[in-house]
Amino acid sequence: MDREYPRISFKNRIKSVKDEAEKIGRMVIESNRKTITLLNKYDEKIAKEVIATSKDIDEATFDLERMCIRFLAAEQPLAGDLMFIESTIRITSHIKRIATLAANIAEVSALIKDVNVPDKLKEDLQYMADYVQMMLSKGIYTFLDQNVEMAKELRRDDDKVDDLFDTILEQVTDCMFKDKEAITQIINIVFIARFLERIGDRAVDIGQRTIFMLTLKKPKR
Repeated sequence: MDREYPRISFKNRIKSVKDEAEKIGRMVIESNRKTITLLNKYDEKIAKEVIATSKDIDEATFDLERMCIRFLAAEQPLAGDLMFIESTIRITSHIKRIATLAANIAEVSALIKDVNVPDKLKEDLQYMADYVQMMLSKGIYTFLDQNVEMAKELRRDDDKVDDLFDTILEQVTDCMFKDKEAITQIINIVFIARFLERIGDRAVDIGQRTIFMLTLKKPKR
C-alpha cells in the first residue's frame, strides 16, 4: 500500500488541476454567454455580474497557475503530464484576457442601449457574438478533451469571424456617412465587434496550444 501512495497522490493532484481548469473554463463560457445577451437587451444587473465575474476569473486563474507551479515543484511530472501542466499555465492567461474582453463588452453595451442601430447591423453583430461564443466553447473543450481535430477547426472558424468583422465595419462606416451626428454612438459597435474578434483570436490560441501539447509540432497558420 505504501508503494502505491505516491502514485495515488500524483493522480489526485493532476485531477485537481484538470477539475479547476474545467471550472474556470465553464466560468468564462457562461460569463461570455451573459455578455452577448446584453447586445439584444441591455440589463445593468447582468452587466455588473459579468464585470464582477471577470475579477473572480482573474483570481481563479492566478490560483490555478500557483497550483500548477506547486505541482511541478512537488511531482516533477514527465512527458504528457508535464506538457498538460505547462500548457494549463499558458492557457490561463488567455482565459483571463477573455474574461476582461467580456467585461469590456458589458461596459460598452451600456453606451448603445438607446442607439437606433439598423436591423441588418444588429443581426450581424449578434451573429458574430453567437459565433464567437461557439468558438470559445470549442476552444475550452478542445483543451480539456485534448481533441486535435476540433482544435484545427478553430482556425477556419476564425476566418468567418474576420469576415463578419469586416462586414460590420463596412456597415458602421456607411451609417456614419449617412448620419454624422451619430458617429460618437455608432462607433461603439466597432469596439464591441473588435472585442468579439479578439475573444475569437484567444480561442484559436487555445486550440493552437492544444495541438502543440499533443503533437509537439508547431501548428500551421
